[in-house]
Amino acid sequence: MIPATRKIRLILDLRRRGITDTELLSAFERVPREEFVPEAFLDKCYEDTALPIGYGQTVSQPRVVAMMLQALSVEPGHKVLEIGMGSGYQTALLTHLCRRVYAIERHKELHRAAVKRLYALGRDNFTSIAGDGSLGWEAQAPFARIISAASAEDVPRRLADQLEDNGIMVLPIGGERSEQRIVKVVRRSDEFEIEDLGDVRFVPLVEGVPRSPASD
Repeated sequence: MIPATRKIRLILDLRRRGITDTELLSAFERVPREEFVPEAFLDKCYEDTALPIGYGQTVSQPRVVAMMLQALSVEPGHKVLEIGMGSGYQTALLTHLCRRVYAIERHKELHRAAVKRLYALGRDNFTSIAGDGSLGWEAQAPFARIISAASAEDVPRRLADQLEDNGIMVLPIGGERSEQRIVKVVRRSDEFEIEDLGDVRFVPLVEGVPRSPASD
């Protein structure tokens, strides 16, 4: 089965699973997931499964990405903060949905490769850094939307405070070895409404950045 056919099958599956946002489905159709997974996993690039991308990280399961992005309710004029850029797949989807994406990735090597992929695909409405995603990006706040691909023990107040009023954040909550839930956080002035969207499994949101390997 050729990749184009696999992609169609994946999009139909997303529809069956409740993804109804036409702009989001269009983004899934336009972004080539095969460009964001290692060559060894190309045969699985349009399966509904998470795939390893190195450094203990994964490119998330398409169904989970779609569900989180639909809950995020991204609009064309929005400025979005993404925590956990990974291989750049979700970043690419977001560039088709909003005005500008601000993406943070703690692994410098993953960040460098993701930026290269995105530019190669002609995506340039994003700004990114290699850094500590748990801090957010205060210099660029407030954001209309924030999405995290890493699980926090609880809703990170530091990130929530970087939302604009009526802004939305979607992220997984829970420990690395305990139950994790996706939650939707809506800011109402200085208060936050939290909605549980279901169970999931993500890598943890880690403070700080990895040390660079020692030179020989």
